[in-house]
Amino acid sequence: MKPSILSPAQAVGYLAFFLGVIAFSQKADRRLKAYGACQSSVYAVHFLLLGNLPACAAAFLSATRSTLALRCRSVVLGAAMVLLNLAAGAVFVRTPAGWLPVVGSCIAAAAMFTLDGVPLRLCLLASTLLWLMNAILSGSIGGTLLEITIATVSSSTIWRMRRSEA
Repeated sequence: MKPSILSPAQAVGYLAFFLGVIAFSQKADRRLKAYGACQSSVYAVHFLLLGNLPACAAAFLSATRSTLALRCRSVVLGAAMVLLNLAAGAVFVRTPAGWLPVVGSCIAAAAMFTLDGVPLRLCLLASTLLWLMNAILSGSIGGTLLEITIATVSSSTIWRMRRSEA
């Protein structure tokens, strides 16, 4: 049974939604990563309350990744975060759908440590679409709204960045 729209789990999802909109509207990479770390931390709690442990672990690792990516760019660190996500997936995933947030987090981890600007945001958009499928399957109202909004805001930000490059 899915929680009601006013349950504590959904309320935490609404907070993640708010933080995600702020994060993905940023044109500056550092602000994107900082707000993204906050959003992912709240998202981890949301999915824990929903009982979705693969998404909880992936969101927690996403918060860690975004925080680390604020401090350094490293292919080795990116690869390590991908491996940690895969290891968490091996521990927590019980169904094929459980791999959606794990793969999404792997894509984002690789991008956060190696890319910037528009290429970074394109990878994050691909990750968002996997998280969207996860949110829908989890019954996450805030998460579904978050991922749809992030996809829209990210697309707009990519367009604005491309336009300012021209």
